[in-house]
Amino acid sequence: MNMSGEADNRATRLNGVDGSPASPLASGGGSIFGSTPTEKNAAANTIETELEPNTKKATGGAKENTSAAAQSLDGWATASGLKKVAETWDQQAKALMGRLSAEKASLRSTSGLFVRNDIRTGDELRALGPKSKLEGL
Repeated sequence: MNMSGEADNRATRLNGVDGSPASPLASGGGSIFGSTPTEKNAAANTIETELEPNTKKATGGAKENTSAAAQSLDGWATASGLKKVAETWDQQAKALMGRLSAEKASLRSTSGLFVRNDIRTGDELRALGPKSKLEGL
């Protein structure tokens, strides 16, 4: 019974690892996870092949342009301000590149963690014995 006094028909169901559509290991993924291992790897590859190189190129170009502007204004108060901006930009660009790298690594490792956890849980449940022993739990 739920809080409103109605019968609660929810049940716990374990997915297999046999590639069935409900299995999180199925090639198309299951409805349990927000994305499949394939999608996680594709996102990591996008970070590696597009975001990281394009970000590095964009941040490097901005730094070069700011440094050139500061040099051309040498002797003016504006030059020291531009140098400070370039230093801050460089720190923020390094932080962004570090974050992209960390996200890429996390995406690549998350799928493996889920799979290993599912396999371990399945092994532990199988060790309990046949289904009839699990029904009373």
